[in-house]
Amino acid sequence: MKIELVLGITILGSAIALIYSFIRTKWINKQPVENEKLKQISGFVADGAMAFLAREYKTLLTFAVIVAAFLAIGNQGFVRLQSAAFIVGAICSGLAGYIGMKVATRANARTTTAAANSGISAALKVAFASGSVMGMSVVGLALFGMLIVLVTGLLITGNSIVNFSETITREDFANVILPIITGFGLGVSSIALFARVGGGIFTKAADVGADLVGKVEAGIPEDDPRNPAVIADNVGDNVGDVAGMGADLFESYVGAIIGAMVLGAVLPVDSISMQLTLIFLPLVLCVVGIVCSLIGILCVRAKPNKSPQTALNTGMFVAAILTAIATFPISFLFFGDATFGNGIGALNVALASVVGLVTGIGIGLITEYFTGTNKRPVNSIVKACETGPATTIITGLGIGMLSCFPAVLLITVAIVTSFVMAGLYGIAIAGLGMLLTLGVQLAVDAYGPVADNAGGMAEMAGFPEEVRVITDKLDAVGNTTAAIGKGFAIGSAALTAIILFSAFKETMGIPYIDITNAWVIAGVIFGATIPFLFSALAIIAVGKAAFYMVEEVRRQFREKPGILKNTELPDYKKCVDISTAGALKKMMLPGVIAVITPVIVGFAAGPEMLVGLLIGVTASGVVMAIFMANSGGAWDNAKKMIEADKSIGKGSPSHKAAVVGDTVGDPFKDTSGPSLNTLMKLMCIVALVIAPMLKAFHGM
Repeated sequence: MKIELVLGITILGSAIALIYSFIRTKWINKQPVENEKLKQISGFVADGAMAFLAREYKTLLTFAVIVAAFLAIGNQGFVRLQSAAFIVGAICSGLAGYIGMKVATRANARTTTAAANSGISAALKVAFASGSVMGMSVVGLALFGMLIVLVTGLLITGNSIVNFSETITREDFANVILPIITGFGLGVSSIALFARVGGGIFTKAADVGADLVGKVEAGIPEDDPRNPAVIADNVGDNVGDVAGMGADLFESYVGAIIGAMVLGAVLPVDSISMQLTLIFLPLVLCVVGIVCSLIGILCVRAKPNKSPQTALNTGMFVAAILTAIATFPISFLFFGDATFGNGIGALNVALASVVGLVTGIGIGLITEYFTGTNKRPVNSIVKACETGPATTIITGLGIGMLSCFPAVLLITVAIVTSFVMAGLYGIAIAGLGMLLTLGVQLAVDAYGPVADNAGGMAEMAGFPEEVRVITDKLDAVGNTTAAIGKGFAIGSAALTAIILFSAFKETMGIPYIDITNAWVIAGVIFGATIPFLFSALAIIAVGKAAFYMVEEVRRQFREKPGILKNTELPDYKKCVDISTAGALKKMMLPGVIAVITPVIVGFAAGPEMLVGLLIGVTASGVVMAIFMANSGGAWDNAKKMIEADKSIGKGSPSHKAAVVGDTVGDPFKDTSGPSLNTLMKLMCIVALVIAPMLKAFHGM
């Protein structure tokens, strides 16, 4: 298939996603918000979220300028455009977070109103519409950004815009185009890491402060407007679970595309025509995924007497099935009867993509089992709460550790199976296959924070109990989708990191990895410690910010006794400022460590130790991310089960133990765990970006 046609199809896919997002956003904005108090509360949350995002992006501007300058100085000739591609990637990632945040903060109050006026079906429609805007914006902007850097790279090599396929050479890709698209990936990854870490610190500092003082000490309900930290908590849901998760999966999506394209460019094949097939197939598969995701989104229809989970599952499974079916004709259209490498052709590549899709679903099901309500693991934590916080913590840690085995086993099977089918390129296509339906997957995930905010606002605005019952049903489903989304993000991160690592190895021309080499072994051991250091910094940051939040909430209760009597308003803004300051101050060091470690190791110790470093980071990072996400999710749902059980009740010893477990799990599942996804991918993409410099520096 000609490059020009592929670029045209990619433009069409990007346009479909972005136009849908625009139309759906306009529809959301037209939905009414009639209650004045609800409008006021929604305004507080929206203002806090956008203020944090603005300050975060200003903080990252300096970092972006420094990295762009390094890329411009460290490269020569056209490759200096890698610096501009880095900026484009950073802008696209930041814009995706902004769009998702903007829509989510507008949809929360509208979801509450829809629940009050029309019931659960209408409320689900609004909340899911918001999530679908986030999902389709991410995939649309990712492909749009890739188009910008690809077309720029093709044009500056001197190729005609109407016949790329006849004039392009392998040297064009190796020397100009690949460095530019990896620069784009670095921009995406950098913003994603800071968004994940910063958003995670913000949301958990607020959540911990609100829970420990409000629920445990003061004995007031969750989302009670008397709690000074409650607005910061709602803001945190958006900056962590909308902007943060969106940036994380945006990065995985782009990383999988770039990794597959780089591998396609460096694998030895017989002709430039076959090379182009390997390079550009990922873009067309992504367009297929966008169309199938959109069909899946349109299939989400809630029925009054059925769980919203059924409607959401329908959308995800429809998209996955259609994508799996469509992958086969697309692969045969590209490959025909041709083969590459050791005789691998269209059928094997299509099957590798399906392996990725199935693996993504499987990881989601495993995550749901270990974190879902009324499942054996969570029930065991509920039982442990009867004997206090210590047994609650011990059981939750055990559940998190246990959950690592089946998830990693599934990832291992996917890696081996896809490799047998199509070599390293098969692993790349499997990783991409897991992300092809990202549009609907992220829509389901981003729906959760909107539903959560809607329930909190119903409580704060004094809506009738029946409204809160509806929003609680939506929120309960949102907890499950959030846990599944985290599992999906970890699985995609693992395969994406392996793709990028493999691309780095092939780019460096390293034929094999000698695990008896002292430099490699040292790199593996050192790399394995990085996720622990990174997680420690993030968790300590949450602890420090939460300390100040707890002190502030206590101060307000102490100095303003009218707050608990409903005769005085809390100072919400002060709590938002505490979370913002803590997040922006503490997010820089973990991010800088992730960026500079591969650079220092690569130049000072050499490519062999860098290879070991990436292996160690990926291996320990995947396991740690699963452990933290699932233990935190299990603690969270154990608390919710106890709160819903009238025979136990809020404020009981079991409930207090569950709140402690949930508080410990919060930075696990929403700060350190998810941030490890971006850590693995960012370190691999940094290595890939500096690969040409390393080859020149070490004379390879």
